[in-house]
Amino acid sequence: MVPRLGHIAFLNVLPLTYALAHGAAKGLDILRATPAQLNGRLEARHLDVSGVSSITYARHADDLLILPDVCIASDGDVRSVLLVSRVPAEQIGNARVLLSDKSASSHALLKIILRRAYDAAPTYETRALTPSDPVPEDAAAALFIGDDALELYHNPPAGICIYDLAREWKQLTGARMVFGIWAAARGFAEAHPDALRMVHGRIVRAFRDWDAVKAAAITEVLEDGRFTRAQLTEYLGRAVVWQLDEATLAGLRLFYRCAAEDGLIAHEPAIEMAHV
Repeated sequence: MVPRLGHIAFLNVLPLTYALAHGAAKGLDILRATPAQLNGRLEARHLDVSGVSSITYARHADDLLILPDVCIASDGDVRSVLLVSRVPAEQIGNARVLLSDKSASSHALLKIILRRAYDAAPTYETRALTPSDPVPEDAAAALFIGDDALELYHNPPAGICIYDLAREWKQLTGARMVFGIWAAARGFAEAHPDALRMVHGRIVRAFRDWDAVKAAAITEVLEDGRFTRAQLTEYLGRAVVWQLDEATLAGLRLFYRCAAEDGLIAHEPAIEMAHV
């Protein structure tokens, strides 16, 4: 069988993007999409393994297993998950806040932070957002993730307040924030353990080998002129943390606990790892 792998189409997983483009995709059926799109495809059993929003596991823990060793996280500023606001966060109150339609974990994170740190209870609306019009006239603020957020971080619009949500989470809790994980469908993991080990091994190797290929990988994505080499070097492997170690797992558990307490998920899930 050919494992179906969902791949996040953001720069924050460039090590895996590069590896897949240079041999690691052999024998895999790969779908490249946003986290929100991949969440739905994995939930619908249209993928066997995928990078997904971390909150997706909490909502479907009975059907999924977390792959060990790898994640998309941050220990402080991440630069690519931002609240972009016309007013200071303390003044948001019950105003309208727009949410990127590419995300899921950051929706929950923003709601936790605004309620707990800023005593805000906005009206939320999910829609497509663009860096060229970051906060439309009918809203007070907007949530951006991924490459669009990173662009706004390096080119902040005049008169706009920008809040890095990973930094806000760190200040609120002292913990790391896990935005994304790799998850496998339980049925696939049980029926095809060798295929699961193969997929997991390729994902882990991509991030393990990053230092050796970093210069070449960054060169390949510089052509569009959106970011400089220095910006991407600082972002990848420094702002973004890929190791799912005990400290990172502790942050993930705390995120789930807060989400459950705030009614964003039904309950705090037990974290169950795939056997690889």
